[in-house]
Amino acid sequence: MNRRKIAAVYGALLTGFSAYVLLDTFVLAKSAQTGANQMNLSLFADEAAQKKDGSDAPQQTTAASAADGTSLNTRTTDSVNGTAAAVTAAGGTAEATAAEDTGEETEAASAKQNKTAAQTAAGGNTAQNTEPAKTEKTQQNTKQTTAETKPKETEPPQTEPLAPQYLNDATHYEDENIRIGISEYEIYETKVYVADIQLSSAQYLKTAFAKDTYGRNITAKTSVTAADNNAILAINGDFYGTHTHGYVIRNGVLYRDVKRDDTDYLCITADGSFFITTDDEYSAQDLIDMGVWQCFMFGPRLIENGAIMVDPDSEVSRAMPSNPRTAIGQIDDLHYVFVVSDGRTSESDGLKLEELAQFMQGLGVQTGYNLDGGGSSTFYFNGEILNNPTTWGKIQERSVSDIVYIGY
Repeated sequence: MNRRKIAAVYGALLTGFSAYVLLDTFVLAKSAQTGANQMNLSLFADEAAQKKDGSDAPQQTTAASAADGTSLNTRTTDSVNGTAAAVTAAGGTAEATAAEDTGEETEAASAKQNKTAAQTAAGGNTAQNTEPAKTEKTQQNTKQTTAETKPKETEPPQTEPLAPQYLNDATHYEDENIRIGISEYEIYETKVYVADIQLSSAQYLKTAFAKDTYGRNITAKTSVTAADNNAILAINGDFYGTHTHGYVIRNGVLYRDVKRDDTDYLCITADGSFFITTDDEYSAQDLIDMGVWQCFMFGPRLIENGAIMVDPDSEVSRAMPSNPRTAIGQIDDLHYVFVVSDGRTSESDGLKLEELAQFMQGLGVQTGYNLDGGGSSTFYFNGEILNNPTTWGKIQERSVSDIVYIGY
């Protein structure tokens, strides 16, 4: 073989070997890339498994990033900026925003959001890589909104069991049918007088009209009407005489059968049981047929079945938020309380209806009802007025239409 052919054969062999080397290098590189991708997918799967706690959002974000090649940092940043709304909602932030309108649910939603953020940080550094200052600001805003939207709760007054608790012997009455103990409390910078009453029969729970006469504009002071009827204990009634509408039933007699809109009626049956109704439920004659012995028309209802029925916005029409108050309640069979608070003085601010209801609930009242208050509120016991009635800015009784009393 001549030199030219030898050179040609040698050149062909050299070219083939170079091509083999290049192909082998390409295959090795491709294999390495494939292994790296598989490792990344395995890492993402492990990370998702570590963060799995019942929420699908972090797993969906991770899987989507691995599948389409988008980096996890980029996807998380988009979520913080609001471009991945579906992922954000699933993660809990949207729930927290919606719950801000409901107040009570905001704390729970905020806690869920913080838990999700902590879990994301535990799975990697993504939360730290995506605007940590902005995340902290969002949490602060959520906490601020929670404080603003959560309704303010009024703490109920701390009261001790009422009976037997008496100021002294002069504020205690007891015979074979009637047992009365008088206590004085101070709540919300207001003096409150409470009579705990236990009777052998409902016939000793009575009412009386001023001057022993039914009608409008017929009035007398509570102490005068009480003395006229030999009352042991008395409070002012519902001042029915200032109205032309509303049921009036006293001592089993129907005096007025005229409906009065938006009125709660306290009914006391012949056996001494309390219940509260409206004229949409019963006519006055219905109540008589049911054995109602007394029916008052002031209101509103304060407590029913042991539950408070008023809120911070409840108030008697045209009345100031804090006032002298008169209320009556039933604790158990033939077991009652009369409650009168002072107000409008430097010694006593007066009570809101909700505060009065909370106080009575603390006494164990199951059915509580608000009677006429303000200048009418008077607490009479054994011939004396124990509270400080206020009329036209002075400590003095106001004349009223009727009283509720304990006596024979």
